Amino acid sequence: MRAVPRVMGAMVQWLRREAGVVLEGMVHDWTTGRWWLLRLGYAALTEKTVVASDWVYIIDHTVQIGQVKCFLILGLRLSEVRWEGRGLRHSDVRVLALVPMTQSNRQRVVEEIEATTRRTGNPRAIVSDHGSDVKGGVETFRESHPETAATYDIAHKGACLLKHRFERDPRWSEFLRQMRQAKAQTQQTELAYLVGPSLRLKARYMNVGPVLRWARLTLRVVERTPIEPKEHPRLEEKFGWLRNYREALDQWMAQYETVQTAVRFVRREGLYLGAEQDLAGKQQQQRETNPSARELAEELRAFVGEQSQQARPGERLPGSSEVLESCLGRWKNLERQQAQQGFAASLLVLPAMLVCWTQERILEALNRVPVRAVRDWCRTNLGPTIPAQRRLAYAAAGCKQNQHELK
Repeated sequence: MRAVPRVMGAMVQWLRREAGVVLEGMVHDWTTGRWWLLRLGYAALTEKTVVASDWVYIIDHTVQIGQVKCFLILGLRLSEVRWEGRGLRHSDVRVLALVPMTQSNRQRVVEEIEATTRRTGNPRAIVSDHGSDVKGGVETFRESHPETAATYDIAHKGACLLKHRFERDPRWSEFLRQMRQAKAQTQQTELAYLVGPSLRLKARYMNVGPVLRWARLTLRVVERTPIEPKEHPRLEEKFGWLRNYREALDQWMAQYETVQTAVRFVRREGLYLGAEQDLAGKQQQQRETNPSARELAEELRAFVGEQSQQARPGERLPGSSEVLESCLGRWKNLERQQAQQGFAASLLVLPAMLVCWTQERILEALNRVPVRAVRDWCRTNLGPTIPAQRRLAYAAAGCKQNQHELK
C-alpha cells in the first residue's frame, strides 16, 4: 500500500507529459488506499444476498497469535456452480460471515450459522473438516433443520485414515527421526541440496506427500553409481539409511496416492448418487497391488458412497473445503509478516479478494460504506489489537517502544 501514491504519481506525471492530461484528487498517503480496500471488504461482507434453497456453507476457523480465532463461512449457490471436472474456484464463493471470537464452542457455531441463514435461507449443505466445535455446531443445527446435508472434507478424512495407518507402523516414527537427524547434520554441508522437507506439525498427514517423494528420489541418488568417488562416503554416511525403507516407502506412497485419487475425484466431481462407482473406476486405473492400499481404497469408496447418499437425484454437493483453505492461504500471503501481529482490520481484505469488482460496483460500495462503518466493525469485533496492547503495556511501564528502553 505504501507504493500506491508513488505509482499513481508516476502515472500522473506520464499522462501530463505524454497526453497533456491533468488529473485532480491524487492519493497522497498510503492510508487512503488502505481505507478504500477495507471499505470494499466491508461492503462485500454486508452485501445483500439472495434468499434461496441451494446455498452451501463451507465453514472453518483460522487462528493467529493471541486468543482470538476467526470463524469463517463461505457461501456458494449450487445453481451457479459448473463442475466440469474442476474444483471450486474463488469466483464461485463469497464470504457470508467473518466472526472473530475468543472462545469457540458448539453454541457459538450454531448462533453464527443461524445468523447467516437469516440472509440466505437455510443452507442445502454444510461442508466442514469436523473440528470438534464445528462438528458439534453443525449437528445441533441439523437437529432443527434435517433438510440440510453435512459433508466431511475428503482431504481431512483421508489424512485421518493415513494417520491411523502410519502411526501404527513402527517404521514410520523411526523414519521421521532419521530424516530429522540427517537434515540437522547436512543442511550446512556440501550435501545441503539433498536436505529433506520439514513435516508440518499441523495437518501433518495432509502434507506427507513431499516427504515421501523426497525420500524415494534421494534413495535413487544414493543407489546410483556416484559421479565422483569422493562423494560416495559422505552420501552413504548421511543418507544410506534410506535403503532400509525401500519397501516401506513403496507401501506408504501407495497409500498416499490412493488417498489423493479420492481427494482429486471428490474435489473435481463433487458428491452425487453413484459417485462411489465412478471413484472405483478411477481406483482401478491404478492397478494397486499393495494390500494395505487396496483396503484403504475400499474404505474411501465406502465413505464417498455414504456421503453421496445425502445428495438428491441430479444434484452434486461439494465434499471438499479446499477452496476455503485456498482463500485463507491467499489472504495470509498478502498479510505476510503482519500475520504475526494477530487479527486486525486487514481481516476485511478477505471478503474483498473474492469479488469481481467493476467500476460501478466499486462506486456503489464506496458510496454505501463510510470509514466510520469500518471503524465501528473493528471496534465491535476485534477490540484492542496485539500492537495496541503492546504499546499500552510499554507506555504503562515507562518504556520507549522504539528503543525498548526505560526513560
